[in-house]
Amino acid sequence: MNNWSGRLWKPSIILVAVVFSIPILTIASSIFEPSGENWTHLKETVLGEYLLNSALLVLGVSLGTLLLGVSTAWLTAMCRFPGKSFFVWLLLLPLAMPAYIIAYTYTGMFDFAGPVQTLIRDWTGLRYGQYYFPEIRSLGGAMTMLSLVLYPYIYLLARAAFLEQSVCVLEVSRTLGCGPWCSFYRVALPLARPAIVAGLSLALMETLADYGTVAYFGLGVFTTGIFRTWFGMGDSVAAAKMASLLLFFVFALIVMERVSRKRAQYHHTSNKYSELPEYRLGGLRALGAFIICLVPVFFGFLLPAGQLSVWAIETYPYMVDESFITLTLHTILLGIAAAILSVILALFLAYGRRMLPTKSVMASIRVAAIGYAIPGTVIAVGIIIPFAWLDVQINQFLETTLGISIGLLFSGSLFAVMFAYLVRFLAVSLQTVESGLGKIKHSMDDAARSLGYRPRDTLFKVHIPLMKGSVLTALLIVFVDVMKELPATLILRPFDFNTLAVRAFELASDERLADSSTAALMIVLVGLLPVIFLSKTIAHSRVSNQPDT
Repeated sequence: MNNWSGRLWKPSIILVAVVFSIPILTIASSIFEPSGENWTHLKETVLGEYLLNSALLVLGVSLGTLLLGVSTAWLTAMCRFPGKSFFVWLLLLPLAMPAYIIAYTYTGMFDFAGPVQTLIRDWTGLRYGQYYFPEIRSLGGAMTMLSLVLYPYIYLLARAAFLEQSVCVLEVSRTLGCGPWCSFYRVALPLARPAIVAGLSLALMETLADYGTVAYFGLGVFTTGIFRTWFGMGDSVAAAKMASLLLFFVFALIVMERVSRKRAQYHHTSNKYSELPEYRLGGLRALGAFIICLVPVFFGFLLPAGQLSVWAIETYPYMVDESFITLTLHTILLGIAAAILSVILALFLAYGRRMLPTKSVMASIRVAAIGYAIPGTVIAVGIIIPFAWLDVQINQFLETTLGISIGLLFSGSLFAVMFAYLVRFLAVSLQTVESGLGKIKHSMDDAARSLGYRPRDTLFKVHIPLMKGSVLTALLIVFVDVMKELPATLILRPFDFNTLAVRAFELASDERLADSSTAALMIVLVGLLPVIFLSKTIAHSRVSNQPDT
């Protein structure tokens, strides 16, 4: 690489890292702000409730996702039973169902006025209070909703880890008298523990980032507390302090995931790989495996998607109109713009790391990509505070010098929304692009350089054509993530601008659950696209399918 490219790329990467760290630095700096009356009031009244509920939510989702994810991963990786080939990809479908949408749907079905309880009263003649039915709008309900849509994170990584394990250790466990359960508990599970912990940390990050579910259920957790403090009290400092506490929990999860990743070599105890010894299940065992795999698919996708479809058919004549088309166009255009910008930045950063693998460049890219772990509510607060300050300074300068005011140029604009999307989802596109770029041998760079190609020419004429699939996958995943994003859009959007996610949330908050189904179903249908990609690749997650040599 020539000196000119090095002088350009390295400071540009550092600049991107600095700009993308603004929201985090803003939130972190709030710790040193003087505490006002509102913050003192929050500490004395509701902060303890937020801490307790957030901790209980994390604990409940941990148990639920581990139970669903690990059990289904083991069954589809190591056992043979009727329907296994379908469950391998069916178990991914709940990824397409945002937690807040499944919460609206189950509330509509199982609430007091819903069809299930209505049917119970009609059949039994009992009235309200004369029979027991679990309350869907509760902490336990939120745990269940989040577990049903987040377990695929653990399922994906755990199944890949089970498939990667050497057949040698499993054969040895058999010779020592271990049956399927003993081999799972004493051999396979400890070997897959780092991958399971990594998947769990991802699920818990999404749990802490969730706003739609907990807000709709009326739960006092950090994300709802930040929103109430910002918009209810109008206190940005107190909201930022609360966001800094949430940031502490998120960074604890990041550290946990990093530690588990460093132990990833614990998976491979031998270089010998062959066809894994599947346990053939029959009779009641096969039926049990089928039911275990069916339960999360049915309750996590099929049942809510079916109910949404019924509601959408009923409300289609008056809900799908010109305003709905406008909402859909807003959402699609935002998703396309964010996906394109995110992938461009990811290509720039990934190729910069390939050319300049220095410590400063590596650290800068890691900082730039940390946003995915940060809840959208925290990012929104971390953006709106400096952007609002910048707007004030610009308007004061223009009024002093030119006697004019231009209003909100950065805060409360689509610029702020787009910046939040890039901060939040750059890591998604960067990971996908780096995966594709890592498969291209460095000899291709040397060959291009010998032909007189500059680094920019090599990227566009050699690398991008070779990694076209990874680039398209990154575009698609970011596009779908943007369509589902709720809290950042809700806080930062202009007053006259809505998206499908915001519209679904508003209608559900007004108890118009059936009316929200068209917007919700559109989000779910688009969310199926990356799931289709994942289902095509999960079968190839094993390191090698070659016979032993």
